Amino acid sequence: MPLTRAWRRRRPPPPGGARAGGERGARGPRAPPPTRAHDGNFLTTFEWNTGVNPPVFGIAVLAYGTIVSSIIAMVIAVPVSVAIALFLTHYAPRRLRGPIAYVIDLLAAVPSIVYGLWGALILVPHMNGLFGWLNDYLGWTGIFSWQGGAARSMLTVGILLAIMILPIITNVSREVFRQVPQMHEEAALALGATRWEVIRMAVIPFGRSGIISASMLGLGRALGETMAVATVLSPDFLIHGSLLDPGGGTFAQNIASKFSEATEFGRDALIASGLVLFVITLLVNGAARAIIARRKEYSGANA
Repeated sequence: MPLTRAWRRRRPPPPGGARAGGERGARGPRAPPPTRAHDGNFLTTFEWNTGVNPPVFGIAVLAYGTIVSSIIAMVIAVPVSVAIALFLTHYAPRRLRGPIAYVIDLLAAVPSIVYGLWGALILVPHMNGLFGWLNDYLGWTGIFSWQGGAARSMLTVGILLAIMILPIITNVSREVFRQVPQMHEEAALALGATRWEVIRMAVIPFGRSGIISASMLGLGRALGETMAVATVLSPDFLIHGSLLDPGGGTFAQNIASKFSEATEFGRDALIASGLVLFVITLLVNGAARAIIARRKEYSGANA
């Protein structure tokens, strides 16, 4: 203790003395907020340029791209994942369950950058046929119209995200279906139900809350995916009416591509956009918890 007190007495003051400390205290952390110190609306501006004076940036395109790509991924991944989980637990022979489950576990452990490279080198070139078919038969809707060009669009990103989150949803759903009480299934079989009727009346109602939880885990990864989206997507700050038009952006992709070259103010703006992504994820998780709590009482999970 005496040595510590002596060291404190002889420690030299910081450069600038009390004035430097006062300036730091007056400035505060990351002040002023970047959402106020720019020429435009943070929520509706279709541009991101923090290097000009005055800076102009907004999250409209990023929010649209993040939500649309995640919805596409969920629409594709959830039904396929639940079907695979049901096949593994109720239809697949015992000798096939282990190898298939092992492959799915391996897919869940693949890094994001590997998915991104696979998507850029293999998935994107093979999407032209699908895009042409969608344009021929569904182009009249406007959502699936295609003018040609590289298939680096929101639909491609959604398909890639669906492949990435499919192992997560499948593994959790499979474990939930394995917890179904055997008495429920045997009672349904005793009443003359077929195997599919057993699944529809006993397995899925019991595991509904688990399916929702698994879907939210997958949605969380889809919302925050960075490297795979940055590798596949051709970013721009336009909202395209067609899912096949190249371009768009997401929160995570924009942060990853601009953070290293951004100024201090630009980094503050990127952090603000990350906060918006955090709020979106928080709202989604809150909604999922409310749905699970509402269905838990009559799903059979407490039986």
